[in-house]
Amino acid sequence: MSLDDADSIAPTHVGDPTQDEGKPSVDHDVEKRSIKDVADPAHLTLRILPWRRRVEPFERILSHDYAGSGTEDDPYVVSWLNEDREDPMNSSDFYKWFVTVIVSLVTLAVGIGSSAYSGAIEKIGLEFGGTEVQLTLGVSLWVLGFALGPLVWAPCSESYGRRNTLLFTYSFLTLWSGLCICAPNLTALLIFRFLAGAFGSSPLTNSGGTIADIFPAAQRGLGMAIFCAAPFLGPSLGPIIGGFLAITEGWKAVMIFLTVLAGGLLLLAFLCLPETYSPVLLRARCERLEKATGKKYIAVMDKGKDTRFASILKVNLTRPWQLIAYEPIVMILSLYIAIIYGVLYSFFGAFPIVFQLGRGWNAGVGGLAFLGILVGMIAALAWIILYDNPRYVGLIKKEVTGIVPPEARLQGSQIGGILIVIGLASFAAVDAASVHFMIPIIASAPFGAGMVLVFLSITNYLVDSYLLYASSVLAANSIIRSLFGMAFPLFTPAMYDSLGIHGAPALAAGLAALCVPFPFLLYKYGPAIRTRCRYAAEAAKLLDQIIAARKAAAAAAAAALKMKQAA
Repeated sequence: MSLDDADSIAPTHVGDPTQDEGKPSVDHDVEKRSIKDVADPAHLTLRILPWRRRVEPFERILSHDYAGSGTEDDPYVVSWLNEDREDPMNSSDFYKWFVTVIVSLVTLAVGIGSSAYSGAIEKIGLEFGGTEVQLTLGVSLWVLGFALGPLVWAPCSESYGRRNTLLFTYSFLTLWSGLCICAPNLTALLIFRFLAGAFGSSPLTNSGGTIADIFPAAQRGLGMAIFCAAPFLGPSLGPIIGGFLAITEGWKAVMIFLTVLAGGLLLLAFLCLPETYSPVLLRARCERLEKATGKKYIAVMDKGKDTRFASILKVNLTRPWQLIAYEPIVMILSLYIAIIYGVLYSFFGAFPIVFQLGRGWNAGVGGLAFLGILVGMIAALAWIILYDNPRYVGLIKKEVTGIVPPEARLQGSQIGGILIVIGLASFAAVDAASVHFMIPIIASAPFGAGMVLVFLSITNYLVDSYLLYASSVLAANSIIRSLFGMAFPLFTPAMYDSLGIHGAPALAAGLAALCVPFPFLLYKYGPAIRTRCRYAAEAAKLLDQIIAARKAAAAAAAAALKMKQAA
């Protein structure tokens, strides 16, 4: 079950040939004749462009029968036609995966940018001075941008499209990253880093939506797994890249790399990334139809909704906090992910203490210590692709309605939570300089694997549990997660000074251990808890409607088949 299944009640990706039933056919014929007399279909057909490879002939769009009267009070309702070339769902499999790779790369690059700075902290300190905490702000302020930026970029994508929002924000990410190169002092550098993080955060919320736009729910698991791993793989790669660049070429080389990376991906997105958000695409189609006919049209997804940017922004700024305050499931699971995310970012301060100060490694070699976490993440991704996603698809196929309870998503977090505790506890036990360096690196791998499993499992569980509120739930999750990711690196040096290299990761293991029971408790009591929560209960009612509609459709199909066989 996924967010887009909420559309099952009123399909939007396939044209409905019966949608005009009950309207006088004569009026339609008259209308179509007048349309053909005044319109120039070829002129209004969209041009093929590098980022728009398939277009629907406007003559076919124009001649279709739309429900409604074409007036202000009763506009024609526009949905995708059958086999519509411009419907993102109808793109080829190759093109869908090409788009998935692009949005995953732009997300990965933002994660790299957040942590590559950590490999250059020593060089930056030598040039600008500053305390350890002040220098670490270069990481924390970037991650703070992750918390604030999506509150604006999510409504922007709903109003102006995912492509336009990404191009706009990535242009400024490239600008602010470039200004970091010529920052005159530490204060300016930190300001530019914060702005880069805020503008670069748009893929964290919008890229997942792009994947949901192009893949049906049953095929979406693999694409979402690859995309959702990017926010964790990026931060693990950053210290390796930043460390070697800083010691060989200086800290400005790190900023140059991040600027070139952002600029290159911006160019790739400009040339190749299509618009995939159906409401925005259909609104543009409505404008062309209005230009051709003088009648009023509305996208089917917009009917009965307030689509003004100010209204969408207001919801995005307020509803996440309401969900955190009134939905215990959202609060508990967001806190769980936030703790794990904070621990990951604390390692950007902890690993230099353990491997550079403790063993005398330079920043480049010290960055290689993150390979253990990186390998663990890749192993978890392989497990999801080879086992967990096929398992879930198998459960869907067993159900007549194609819908399974949200609790079916929790297996990964049950396993991942245990792996996180094992990884942190093992690392705490073997991170002394007297132990061979490979042992603590290997010990960190279960943490990386568990982190990906928990994140993907909980994210999918929240989406399935809240359906039409899923965007706000994920925004709430992102806010808390990013705030923890901002704060943890700031107090990591003091924590390691106070508790030592064994006590500090042991404390993190203890915090993670307290969260391990959450998925198990929700697996048993989740349905009962959701019925007592306002937003979850509303989503449950919608889910019941979807199930009823699918059962009715299945029954009708079975009856039709039976009649056909009898005939």
